[in-house]
Amino acid sequence: MRTPAGDDTQGAAGGAPAGERQAQPPPDGAPLPAGSPARARAGAADAFAPALPPEAPLDMPVQSLRARPAHRLGARPSSPRGMFLRRLPVIGGAVAITALGGWEMAAALNLDRPTVLGVVLLLLFLVLFAWIALSFTSGVAGFFQLLRGGERRLGIDARAPLPVPAVRTALLMPTYNEPPERVMAGLEAIHDSLVACGRRQHFDLFVLSDTTDPDIWVAEEAAFLALRDRTGDHACLFYRRRPKNTERKAGNIADWVRRWGGAYPQMLVLDADSVMTGDSIVRLADAMARHPDVGLIQSLPVIVNGSTLFARTQQFAGRVYGPLIACGIAWWHGAEGNYWGHNAMIRTRAFAEQAGLPLLRGRKPFGGHILSHDFVEAALVRRGGWAVHMVPDLPGSYEESPPSLTDLAVRDRRWCQGNLQHAAVLPARGLHWMSRLHLLTGIGSYITAPLWLLFLVVGTLIAVQARFVRPQYFPDGPSLFPEWPVIDPVRSMWLFIATMGLLLAPKLLAYVALLLDGPMRRGCGGAVRAFLSLLLETVIAGLLAPVTMLTQSVDVAAILSGRDSGWNAQRRDDGSLPLGEVARLYWRHTAFGLGFGVAAWLVSPALALWMSPVVLGLALAVPLAALTGRRGPGLALRRLGLLLIPEERDPPPVLVRAVALRAGVAGAEAGEAVRRLADDPTLLAAHRAMLPPPRRPRLDPIDPVRLVALVKVAEAATLDEALGGLDRAGKAAALADAAGVDRLVTLARRD
Repeated sequence: MRTPAGDDTQGAAGGAPAGERQAQPPPDGAPLPAGSPARARAGAADAFAPALPPEAPLDMPVQSLRARPAHRLGARPSSPRGMFLRRLPVIGGAVAITALGGWEMAAALNLDRPTVLGVVLLLLFLVLFAWIALSFTSGVAGFFQLLRGGERRLGIDARAPLPVPAVRTALLMPTYNEPPERVMAGLEAIHDSLVACGRRQHFDLFVLSDTTDPDIWVAEEAAFLALRDRTGDHACLFYRRRPKNTERKAGNIADWVRRWGGAYPQMLVLDADSVMTGDSIVRLADAMARHPDVGLIQSLPVIVNGSTLFARTQQFAGRVYGPLIACGIAWWHGAEGNYWGHNAMIRTRAFAEQAGLPLLRGRKPFGGHILSHDFVEAALVRRGGWAVHMVPDLPGSYEESPPSLTDLAVRDRRWCQGNLQHAAVLPARGLHWMSRLHLLTGIGSYITAPLWLLFLVVGTLIAVQARFVRPQYFPDGPSLFPEWPVIDPVRSMWLFIATMGLLLAPKLLAYVALLLDGPMRRGCGGAVRAFLSLLLETVIAGLLAPVTMLTQSVDVAAILSGRDSGWNAQRRDDGSLPLGEVARLYWRHTAFGLGFGVAAWLVSPALALWMSPVVLGLALAVPLAALTGRRGPGLALRRLGLLLIPEERDPPPVLVRAVALRAGVAGAEAGEAVRRLADDPTLLAAHRAMLPPPRRPRLDPIDPVRLVALVKVAEAATLDEALGGLDRAGKAAALADAAGVDRLVTLARRD
């Protein structure tokens, strides 16, 4: 099969795949009329190399959740030995801790004569305590792995000489209405890093656009052309935009697999905010090629470039606690790991054979396309017999965090719906039990929020019952002694302390590991500043936790009632909002917190004291959300040496390059698309060359949006009239049609 990159014989129209051609010259070589659209498109052939390589189709069948896959591999030589002995102390330890905690809780509630509220509280406690216990035992495993220096999974050693990849790999950068300068800057930084390590010739880079905003779409095209001009590397940089973003990111990747996957044995999936070093990419590609049983390798992305207080607490937590957590789960997950949707190397054949996502039965929000696709894709790949690994020891993988609590809530709303959909995937036949555990974990990450809220409410009701409801001291029937309904306060206090200890222990273990790692310790500002940062992050996270709990509880309730989350582009940098907007979003949290606090005080001052951390976080929701979303406090703490991470003190060259490019990328800013095309003949010619093929009568479905848009454009007398009659979808549809582009550009040039 032909390798796409390195073919310098491709012309713009003649070398493009059939799906990319827009016009053919007249028969017998007749000249094209001057000024005609066909002449302009033909002229682009001399100035514009094809945006895409020739197609190399690869079948990607939709998988059934009710039948086992036909293809299954045998043994998995890459799986670590003794996985039972690894999982036993982690899972068994969590079960033992939960059983002990449940026993103490039952004794504290005096459940010898159970009440309805007492039993409900105990059941809630068992579920929530089990969640905490498993995190604790996994964290302890991660701590010992860090002390050992990691596992060097799949033979990946960042200190070894850089290998030469044996096969060609595609780097896929999906984007959806993202700032083009960010996308292209990250991609160029990756490209330059591959060039610097001398391995660029083994990789092709694809921008896979699902952008629906026509102004951003045209800006993407301009930024793509500028990227090609700056690098001079037309043979490995490609751009494709889908007219319809069916199935969102999962559909975007699947479309690439079905059209070009046959030419690339491996693919690295990125996100719009992803940056990776050439060294890490090459080592992942080499490890995949050396282990034919491996279907997916997930790296550990480090959160970077945070400037707001919220983002900097997130990146400090991820950088300090993240390796401990990741090493723990990688150790006991083994070859049954998970996939986080980006910064992961994937075997294209394994993904195509096993990861075609089905439509879920029923109506939205539970039915339809799978939103949180990554967990499901990993489960299906593993079901097909392929190993799925995480390699937390490999440096050089980076991402960014939402800049504010509000932006995190927007993202979480979509993830919440996607993870709740996993309930329909859990019964799928043939899944490995670890894959089911991953799906349960995804569901639990959001279900625990309303469970915590319910736990607090039930606990308060028990206190109300003890305060205002007359107890029945003598049971029915003969009895010599009264039965005193007693809640043991001492036991309750120690149980609370034990719970907090389990929650905080992984952070303290991560701090101990930091102290033993000289470069890490210095990168976080030294032992004292790192400890102060840990305290600061813990306080901020503790205050924000009740706000997040209430937000996620409302989200879960809304989704269960049938409200779809939608899909919006994310903000990446500044998370600040006007104070009035923040108050509008969080006044309900404040009102709930104050009401809850007053009710607790009326029941008992002691109860109010116990509830004070929750009440305080909710009551301060508005100022907390406003303050943590601003850059000023975050940058001030950075100047004081707090919440530092090594990538801030000594930033890797690839991050320095990405930030510099983001600030200086030419031609990436989004402007009005039609006027931009009319003013730039080169961009116009490239846009025309990259348009999808025209509709084939009787074969392709009719697009009503495009038909209406073309009629409106054809009947408009001025550009303002044409644009005024089109919404965003209509404008994008018109710009996706050659006739629509010609008419709009003609109107623009008349103005």
